[in-house]
Amino acid sequence: MIQVENLVKRYGGHVAVDGMSFTVEEGKIYGFLGPNGAGKTTTMNVMTGYIAADGGTVAINGHDILKEPLAAKACIGYLPEIPPLYPDMTVREFLLFAAELKKVPKTERKSQVAALEERLSLSDMSCRLIRNLSKGYKQRVGLAQALLGDPKVLILDEPMVGLDPKQIIEMRDLIKGLAGKHTVILSSHILSEISAVCDHILIISKGKLAASGSPEELQKMMQGTAELAVTVIGEQEQAKAVLEQIGEIERFTFEDGGEEGSILIHIETKDAADIRKTLSVALAGAGMPILSMNRSEKSLEDIFMELTETEEAESEADQEKTAGTAADETDSVTGEEETDESNL
Repeated sequence: MIQVENLVKRYGGHVAVDGMSFTVEEGKIYGFLGPNGAGKTTTMNVMTGYIAADGGTVAINGHDILKEPLAAKACIGYLPEIPPLYPDMTVREFLLFAAELKKVPKTERKSQVAALEERLSLSDMSCRLIRNLSKGYKQRVGLAQALLGDPKVLILDEPMVGLDPKQIIEMRDLIKGLAGKHTVILSSHILSEISAVCDHILIISKGKLAASGSPEELQKMMQGTAELAVTVIGEQEQAKAVLEQIGEIERFTFEDGGEEGSILIHIETKDAADIRKTLSVALAGAGMPILSMNRSEKSLEDIFMELTETEEAESEADQEKTAGTAADETDSVTGEEETDESNL
């Protein structure tokens, strides 16, 4: 449905989007996840044709956003972070106006608007001025205008920002209900929002695509190790002899278990191996009763922090390398000039 290749956007000397490429499949919900300033909104603005890229291409349903802007934009419904609403219009007036702008056939405008008001629970608000609506209802009106014309693609920039917990749950349910009939792309810097509604996550950092996959795939990709916390009755030396016989164990440490005669063992395994059964049998064979055993897995928050911190560290290293190269070139030129002066 959407093909983005080598996308680049600069603002003066700042590279907001740096060679980003990804593909969006039809009927799924995709999430742009990244810290503030990562390039999410800029990427969305380029995809919708709101601003032009400095390099790369964006194709919407086979239409290049620059070469075929009208055909590409006809496939898109867009909800910016701040909905483009007219506060002096009523909800019904605004949606009819938006339907006209989107060239919805005149005979279908009232029926489409009425259907969307019903779908988004706006029927009771249709005669209210938009200025008098709550933030949550304004977001609903913004989503309704994005849905007018039944676009194949919906691009939603921070759709849940500023909403209260109840409104967030309602907006999540609305977005989930769009999957299948529409391809949805939404951005957020809040991890729980993305993981709650998205089939596929694109983690963006410093204008680059740091990782891409379903929440489960990202967890699997980042699971280099798994950790077990095991509390047993026994001595450290006795436990050490058991643990050293299990090849999947990467490392282990001991501390007081909190109960008389107990020890707490922290175990890291290679390649996220699950050794709970093997470990239970081995400890039981050594006469060491297990009081508790907990296996921890990396959360989406852990993955996000690892990927964005790695990307940031690499970016800083590249900047230092570039600065060092520039300094060497300056020294080289200075040295040549001094040589020329001495020869004169």
